[in-house]
Amino acid sequence: MATIKSFTDISQSKTLSKILPLESADMVLLHEEPYETSDSKFDGLHQALCVPFSKYDKTWRQKYKNIHYFPCWSLAVLLGVLPEIQGDKPAISLYDNYITYPHMSDLHTKADNIVDACVAMIEKLNELNLL
Repeated sequence: MATIKSFTDISQSKTLSKILPLESADMVLLHEEPYETSDSKFDGLHQALCVPFSKYDKTWRQKYKNIHYFPCWSLAVLLGVLPEIQGDKPAISLYDNYITYPHMSDLHTKADNIVDACVAMIEKLNELNLL
């Protein structure tokens, strides 16, 4: 059975942290070693633990000083980030992981999973200054 991705991975979190306010992240990815973009072993869900911000408090930070953390976004928050444009919300197909703004023919994205599609759409919207 395929794993269902429900939050951003480390590389997506690093990208989104440059686009979205950090306060909008609702989760924290915890990892024991620093993230290196050239190292493929830190490829996401199987290498990190994701916990809600509410569970990641000062106690964790003091107890586990070798843990690195990255803000990350759940699917629910990512869907909430997608703005209304010209009075329309995006059309989202969970069947084929496709997101589009129907009245804008060039504003659509498709991915292997809906989290990846949301991240790609947020990146597109950021490039077009539509966020």
